[in-house]
Amino acid sequence: MNIWIFNHHALTPDMGGGTRHYDFSKELVKKGHKVTIFASSFHYSRHQELKEYSGEYFLHENTNGIDFIWLKTRPYKDSGIGRVINMLDYMKKVQKVALTCKENPDIIIGSSVHLFAVYAAYKVAKKLRVPFIMEVRDIWPQTLIDMGISKWHPFVLFLGVLEKLLYKKADKIITNLPFAYKHIEKFGVKRENIVWISNGVDLSAFENLTTKKTETFLVTYTGSIAQANVLDSLFEVAKRLKNIDTIKFKLYGDGAYFQKYQKYIQDNKLENIELMGLVSKNDIPQILVNSDVLYLGLKDSPLYRYGISLNKIFDYLASNRPIIFASNARNNPVQDSKSGITIKPENADELEKAIIELYSMREEDRKSRFNNGFEYVKNNFSVQFLTNKLENLINGLQ
Repeated sequence: MNIWIFNHHALTPDMGGGTRHYDFSKELVKKGHKVTIFASSFHYSRHQELKEYSGEYFLHENTNGIDFIWLKTRPYKDSGIGRVINMLDYMKKVQKVALTCKENPDIIIGSSVHLFAVYAAYKVAKKLRVPFIMEVRDIWPQTLIDMGISKWHPFVLFLGVLEKLLYKKADKIITNLPFAYKHIEKFGVKRENIVWISNGVDLSAFENLTTKKTETFLVTYTGSIAQANVLDSLFEVAKRLKNIDTIKFKLYGDGAYFQKYQKYIQDNKLENIELMGLVSKNDIPQILVNSDVLYLGLKDSPLYRYGISLNKIFDYLASNRPIIFASNARNNPVQDSKSGITIKPENADELEKAIIELYSMREEDRKSRFNNGFEYVKNNFSVQFLTNKLENLINGLQ
């Protein structure tokens, strides 16, 4: 089967970021399918162009059997009007290049990192007369409303109309959020037409890794250095614990708050916490297994009432390391798998208490108590398991 995926922000592992569709596509190719991913080469968090173009606005690459069509889209520096223009540029260009492809797809998936990408997928699918699947990852425009933008804002109202249209036109709807169906059903979509396919983890990346043990008790975070990930608490705790020489903190990633936290380290003369910068996703498994504790925090926000499906949480679980999870999200894989300690979000006191509790435990006790993550994701959130769900869905539309 020839499958097209429209995902503005799709990435390969070497680019640093989420690889949901790369991971699924790699498995689909193994099963004999042909997969093409249409993505922008302008990195959404680094705000950098990652490809070189020679006169054209797109280029083709094949990575591990997956065809990538990279689009050169308008650059931007923040989440304002420049980003909206970038989205519209993707919407326009992806339709243009898709309709010039010599071989038509059997099915098209449009992923809602924003609705304009999904709309482009719908338009191309309609033109080529093939089934159209809508993938809901962020719920637009509800996400903007939850972030504080008025529900009466003209842009929000416009997105609301577009959302309703796309729900109506989709042959099937995929969501990575376990409770998103509660929102989608409000628009008259039948429950059986909504399929939960979570993010997951490629467990092969965690096989045959060796642990590099040191005397340091290492607390690690991987992901965006941004407001949504509640890193203020982690830096506050690092400041409180700076006199305990054997507790260290390392953060891997980049984002809008990188310079802010670099300044915090300098202003407070902290030697126990380091910002390591962006690394390839291929390096993440080894980084995680070399850690003693993994931290993940989310804001106390209504955004998470439909659940979460964070790539990093499944990577964390696969490493079999204790996790400190600061969240009030509706679902909690850390709690379900008994792989760590859950605390209130944005609470430095509880975070400090959890770190000290784990630091005070013998290493053997930590391992025996929190040694459930790998088996949990293997049975529920492995890329292989999730790709089978996706393939069954696609086959059902043929």
